[in-house]
Order: sequence, then C-alpha cells, then structure tokens
Amino acid sequence: MANLAKSFDLSGRVAVVTGGAGLLGRQFCTTLAEAGAAVLVADINQAAAQQLAKNLLASGQKAAAQAADVGDPASAQAIVAAAVRQFGRLDILVNSAALDPKFDQTGQGKHSRAFEDYPLPAWEAALRVNLTGAFLCSQASVQHMLKQGGGVIINLCSTYGLGGPDQRIYQKPGEAPQYKPVDYSVTKAGILGLTKYLATYYGEKNIRVNALTPGGVFNAHDEQFTQAYSARTVLGRMAQPEEMNGALLFLASDASSYMTGANLVVDGGWTAW
Repeated sequence: MANLAKSFDLSGRVAVVTGGAGLLGRQFCTTLAEAGAAVLVADINQAAAQQLAKNLLASGQKAAAQAADVGDPASAQAIVAAAVRQFGRLDILVNSAALDPKFDQTGQGKHSRAFEDYPLPAWEAALRVNLTGAFLCSQASVQHMLKQGGGVIINLCSTYGLGGPDQRIYQKPGEAPQYKPVDYSVTKAGILGLTKYLATYYGEKNIRVNALTPGGVFNAHDEQFTQAYSARTVLGRMAQPEEMNGALLFLASDASSYMTGANLVVDGGWTAW
C-alpha cells in the first residue's frame, strides 16, 4: 500500500491549471496542491485566481496566481514563464479553461439561438478559448517539459464531445426553446483529437497526454433541469464538483504512468446507455 500511495504523491512537482478559478478548476488546483504539487492558478479572472492562491498558501500549500487569456499566444507563454519563474519547473498542465454556456440559474435566457442563425462571433470565441487555448498552452508547456525530460498534459473534454447534446433536456413547457450551442460540442470533440495527436507525437519524449471527460456537474441548476439531466444518467443524478478530483489526480500522477492518448470518462453512466 505504501508504494500505491507514493504513486499518487506529487511532491516536488509543479502544475499549471488554466481556468483555475472556475467550478472544476478550483477543485483541480486544491487537489493537486493537497497531493504535494506547487500550483499556478491561471485564470482570466485575476482576482479570483489570486484569492484561491491565497487560500492555498494559508493552508500551508504552494501556490501562485497568474492572469490568463489562453487564446492569446503571449499570455499562454506568460503562464508557463510564471510557473517556471515561481517554482523552477513545469511538470503538469491541466487545460481546464473553456467557454461553457451554463444552464444554471445565472444563464437563463442566454441560449435561444438556434443553429441556423447561430452567430459567427460566438462560434469564433469558443474556438479561440476552448481549442486554440489548449493548443497554445500545450505548445508553451512542452517547450519546458522537453528540457526537463518529461511531463503530463490533461485536457478537459465533455460528454458533449463524445456525442451530441440531448436538446430535449433544455426545453421547458410553455417557454421559448433553448439549446446547448454547437461550438461547445465541436470544440470538445476537437480536444480529443488534440489529445491523441499530442500523445502520439510526444510518445517517445516521456510526455503523457490524456483527456478527462466529466459528465454534468451540479452548479445551482433549477430542479426541472436537474431532474431531466439526472434521468439520462445511469446513477440518476448530476455529479458534485469534487467527484472529478480522483480522476484528475490519477491522470496527473505516476498512478497512470502507462496511460497516454486515453480519455477517462466520469459521467455517472451518461454514455453507457
């Protein structure tokens, strides 16, 4: 058991989490820090990133914050440079930053655009952040990982990157139709392609690249949506944010040392039907 526990230990390693102040990003930063890693919280919301880093430091962990616009090449390079400057190296990159149109209580009325008139700027913005952002941050990170002799990249996918959304769960009787937009599914499917490409490209360079695919995570959704979504899952409920932490730590650590180019699905059975 001692050897098994050691395989999950991240002591001495440095991790960057993009979107680190987000719903899952906060969980990932905390998990990696608790496992012993020094964590750079990278987020476009600099104040939130700084607050999370402050909280981690107050808990006796190693952390720093960096403002991040992952779709900007200079910002992607700056994220990696900040990690190396603060902690001396970079071992783990978690590409968690994404534009994800939420259907929680804050997103009401924002999802009425059908595919046939979906605006090009919204499509391009999602491509820039969700897919180009992962490309740029990975590109910047591997430059240092190659010098160090290895590293780990984890890309966040979605069940909607494996199959199209069931738009029926977003509809409410007597209300205007709502839709999970096309750009989210397409960019998350692209994340899987990027994962497999990088895994095979760097397979002999000791850089492992895998994807983590969460199912729907509860975030103040209304009861009707929660019930509709839960009915589609084998376990009959949405995930809690902390339920992705074990999978993330597995992929980040030596516990998954013989794993690359894979997609770890944690979806309550959504894709098992």
